[in-house]
Amino acid sequence: MANLRWFISKTVRNASAYHKHYRRLLAAQYDILSAEAIAAVQLKLDELTTAIAGGHTGQMNIKAEELQFAAEKNLKRYPNEGWRENVEVLLVALSVAMAIRTFFLQPFKIPTGSMQPTLFGVNSDNLLDNKSAVVPTGFERVKEWFEGVSYIHIVAPADGAIDSVGKVTRLLIFNISQTITIGGVTQTIWLPPDMGEAPVGIDPMVYRARLSPEHVYHKGEDVINLRVSAGDHLFVDRLSYNFRKPNRGDTVVFETAGIPETLRGDFGIPGDQFYIKRLVGLPGEHVSIGDDRHLRINGERLDASTPHFERVYGFDPKKAPRDSEWSGHLNRKVAADNNLSIGLQPNSLPLFPDEQTVYDVPTNSCLVMGDNTCNSLDSRFWGAIPEEYVIGRSFFVYWPLTWGTNGRFGWGNR
Repeated sequence: MANLRWFISKTVRNASAYHKHYRRLLAAQYDILSAEAIAAVQLKLDELTTAIAGGHTGQMNIKAEELQFAAEKNLKRYPNEGWRENVEVLLVALSVAMAIRTFFLQPFKIPTGSMQPTLFGVNSDNLLDNKSAVVPTGFERVKEWFEGVSYIHIVAPADGAIDSVGKVTRLLIFNISQTITIGGVTQTIWLPPDMGEAPVGIDPMVYRARLSPEHVYHKGEDVINLRVSAGDHLFVDRLSYNFRKPNRGDTVVFETAGIPETLRGDFGIPGDQFYIKRLVGLPGEHVSIGDDRHLRINGERLDASTPHFERVYGFDPKKAPRDSEWSGHLNRKVAADNNLSIGLQPNSLPLFPDEQTVYDVPTNSCLVMGDNTCNSLDSRFWGAIPEEYVIGRSFFVYWPLTWGTNGRFGWGNR
């Protein structure tokens, strides 16, 4: 009966909340309060308990007010109550955000172009190579920002070479600042765009802007003039694979720690990163890449009618494969025939040299490949990934805000 009154009566709920709040405060301060203070507060707690049990609305309101007065008189006030409350709210919000990130949706930024044009990585244009390029202003500049386009223009503040380029200061997934020192004068780049990946040991800004420590700049000379297109930012669904196995065609995110350490070293892959590729081979399957740029799974050819491969295999077979276009899947022979040097070595695609070679996917593992197989470091180099390193699948692109023919905002790019 008491539980029913709690649900149907707002007064009962309020009185119960008062009782719970001050009971907890009394318990927390029990060892530092005088016996008289404890007795005074406990008396009002007991009276409110009796009033709630009796169900009389007016009596509950009176006793709740008396309890509040007794508590304020006898309990000790916490210092900086406002700050404490704000910090508690912030901690709760952070805990909820971390729980969502860990178990449900994790934000992810695509650094490379291995999934283009399905999903875009970071691209940059060095405007120092194009003196006629015009940097937009006003509304057009704002419009481009929402489309993920940023500009970085640094002019030498003094004569001299580049002394140092600082590391990017980050907060969670956001870039806050980066410094560059030229001729002893340090400049700060606020909110620098994500520059994507770079060769091991080279700062992405240095790599993209082609900065040379030997070059001596003159005051007023352009040092950096970049147009950077942000890689797609998306949420990764971390929940689904707790209830089912990954399916062929899923765009999955996995930990690079799943790539054998010796191969990570060969291809310069860090062990603490996340990559995004399309899952093409399941445990126990026999996979080959035909000279027609189509995968064979256990001898059966995948084509544009295969779910999630409609665009990958929607290419014109008379047209040569091209970087950042859907061109199917390439083995080494086809790449060589089209003068494509894929990856980080001339003798690339070691596991798929021709269409006769068949790769057997180990148990509890999967094969992944980028949609841009003209320029993708994927399972054609280092083989299968253990399923335990697959953390989730692409769910929703939330940045940049692009629509239309080339728009990828939303959940249609999986």
